[in-house]
Amino acid sequence: MSGRHTRQEAHHVRTDVPAASWTGRDDGPGTENLRWHKAVHLDLEQAVPGEVAFVGFCSDEGVRRNKGRQGAANGPDAMRRALASMALPKPLRALDAGNIEVAGDGEGVLEAGQQRLGDAVAALADRGHLVMVLGGGHEVAYGSYSGLEQTRALREGGRLGVLNLDAHFDLRDDIRPSSGTPFLQMAQSEKRHGRELNYWVLGVSQPSNTERLFHTADTLGVRYLLDTECGLLDLARTERFVEEFLASCDIVHLSIDLDVLPAAVAPGVSAPAAYGVPMDVIERVCHRIAVSGKLAVCDIAELNPDFDVDQRTARAGARLIHRIVTART
Repeated sequence: MSGRHTRQEAHHVRTDVPAASWTGRDDGPGTENLRWHKAVHLDLEQAVPGEVAFVGFCSDEGVRRNKGRQGAANGPDAMRRALASMALPKPLRALDAGNIEVAGDGEGVLEAGQQRLGDAVAALADRGHLVMVLGGGHEVAYGSYSGLEQTRALREGGRLGVLNLDAHFDLRDDIRPSSGTPFLQMAQSEKRHGRELNYWVLGVSQPSNTERLFHTADTLGVRYLLDTECGLLDLARTERFVEEFLASCDIVHLSIDLDVLPAAVAPGVSAPAAYGVPMDVIERVCHRIAVSGKLAVCDIAELNPDFDVDQRTARAGARLIHRIVTART
């Protein structure tokens, strides 16, 4: 890391860059005026089980390797700014543990960053936090998984389920890990543990995935719904899909690639969607996962502020975070 590298530690939770205080609109004191920026604290020692814990993953090295448009490394702080002034319906406390930074494009830099993220996720999850990971390119998903696989819950035999809301399978078999490989990496890791990856994808775009990727998905037993099967008129099918997913696992890793949303809603991503899944469908899915009691880690990927229009994408991502957290408290 560069000279900017610092370390924040409490109960073995480490990040590269300490969190900064959240700021936003202030309408006055009292719970009736509560907004996110007043609910978030930075004190790892004072955090209690049940609080949501944020950690940022400032990386677009995986996007660069996957030949996408860069800028997602600035996503975590843009997401925080979009969330900060949102009004809360009831009091809550949340911890911001800071950022993991992937600086440069040297060999092993991304992989080392994913491991540091995994260590932070594992420590936070084992302390009883729902971990919300703010990306960053979709390479963040493998970092999140690297943490989950270290947790007590999985070591004690809990069944992991991975639900990806995404236009892409991200099952590329490339020489180097990238934003296109995280779920194949998970499958390979699960195989090393003597397990099969329980991987489901909602919102797959046929034109955005080659037949080779569909074949890989079928070979791995991936369950998926195409974006054309996830409209409002197909809501019953989507809900059945989510219920079947929840029945298949005890512990949920929810990964949200914002390019699952239509480009008009989420223009600021690495690869905007020409079709996409409606925001109200994605929000309902997030709500159902949140109230299941099984959600352990959620990562939000691919926010690229350089291409965001009126902060639409950041606001959409923040709205999904808001829905997930407020639904479960």
